[in-house]
Amino acid sequence: MPLNRLLALGLGACTAVAMSVPLAAAPTSAHPSHSGGGSLVLVGGGLADDNAAVYGDIVRLAGGVGKARIGIFTAAAPVPAEDPDAATPDCNNSVCNGDYYATLFRSYGVADAQWIPIDLDRPGAAEDPAVVRQIDSMTGFFFGGGDQYRYVTTMTRGKAQRDTPALAAVRRKLRAGAVVAGTSAGAQIMAGRDMITGGSTEPGLRDGARPGYFEDAGVLAYLPRGGFGFFTDGLLDTHFSRRGREARSIRLAADTRHQRVFGLDEDTALEVTGVGTPRQSLRVLGTRGVSVLDLRRARVTESVVWGIEGVRWSRLTSGDRYRSGRWQPVIAPGKQRVTPNVGACTVPASDDVFYDYALVGLAEGLVDQAGCASTSGTSYEKDPQFAAEVTRGRGFAGYRVGSTTSFVDAVIGIRPV
Repeated sequence: MPLNRLLALGLGACTAVAMSVPLAAAPTSAHPSHSGGGSLVLVGGGLADDNAAVYGDIVRLAGGVGKARIGIFTAAAPVPAEDPDAATPDCNNSVCNGDYYATLFRSYGVADAQWIPIDLDRPGAAEDPAVVRQIDSMTGFFFGGGDQYRYVTTMTRGKAQRDTPALAAVRRKLRAGAVVAGTSAGAQIMAGRDMITGGSTEPGLRDGARPGYFEDAGVLAYLPRGGFGFFTDGLLDTHFSRRGREARSIRLAADTRHQRVFGLDEDTALEVTGVGTPRQSLRVLGTRGVSVLDLRRARVTESVVWGIEGVRWSRLTSGDRYRSGRWQPVIAPGKQRVTPNVGACTVPASDDVFYDYALVGLAEGLVDQAGCASTSGTSYEKDPQFAAEVTRGRGFAGYRVGSTTSFVDAVIGIRPV
């Protein structure tokens, strides 16, 4: 496999049980509730500097231009000593990333943007009263990308992952109405139980999910206690369709008995307002989409190699909403329902279906071509090789404005070849 694809996807190892079973309901989260109802802005990574829809939304929710005060967390990034480019403009570490985001937020009109000095070089900073006072002075927060487990390491304590004073302060601010935003690992850390900690798709499909954190990027791994527990409507995954993570999330959800996954595409955000309240509302912003995978009627089909059928899939784009309590996607006004072309199916089968929006392309083929009863593709990896098929559910429909397509009620099935 090419090196750049290895870096994007990772590799793997572990388990399998032979049976066909419905997926049970998930137990409730152990994290505290957020009865006051602040906001989350969860970005799938790859957030462009000029994405005014997302950055502007964070600033608005933090109090608006000239009033917002944004605290920036970058503990997921390497520390300067781990960054070979630390002294150059190409740096990628906790300190320079904090400076970078602070400058960027100021360009969007915030009154103040400050780095919160917590990282692996400062193991006690999350206990520091001065840091807590700094957090208390903010109206919103932004968590940068990297490795979400570093946020666990620096901002929680012990196997029980108890809040440090710094995390407790962020939690209080969220309850009181602040916005907490994050991109990539900074979005993933917002998850509740069974937060994903790593792993690529094909080995994950083969071997199943394992609890813990592993240096081997191939192990589909998760943290049973989860991340910070700010978002508990389902599993979260990032860089979703760009890195073909639909299938890895389905496997993780099946193994951990979750019934729903929210997959965040790059340069795209899921805005959650009224967090943890009856008024909670979900809306999509940005250039790509947010996938909602519904496993309530899915069936695991296993003899020697794992498979699954009946996973319902909706993909929502900018302006669309989702009603979690009703499991209901709501397409934005002004998006026209697509009337598919009549004729033979000309959608080509993909030979790398778990990468670079390939599965999305297959679903969009169903939107556009009435002659396609189903669309399908196979995995790049062949040890074993998997096939994925997308079919129309009973309520399948596509909606479009410009070149952006939303769809509801596609059905995914995955099986070994």
